[in-house]
Amino acid sequence: MKKGDRRLNYEDRKKIEELNAKGVRIALIAEIVGFHRATIYNELKRGGVPYNADIAQKNV
Repeated sequence: MKKGDRRLNYEDRKKIEELNAKGVRIALIAEIVGFHRATIYNELKRGGVPYNADIAQKNV
């Protein structure tokens, strides 16, 4: 699979929600989930404050 062929799925969003709630840095979340940090920033905007994976999934 080449870079950029994968999209965030619900499991990725739940992992982002969990890590964000723990206060993990964006760059580290990106590394753990396997996406660019800009993707994580955009995802956090999509999911509301505080980030909620269910809301982000509905906004796709």
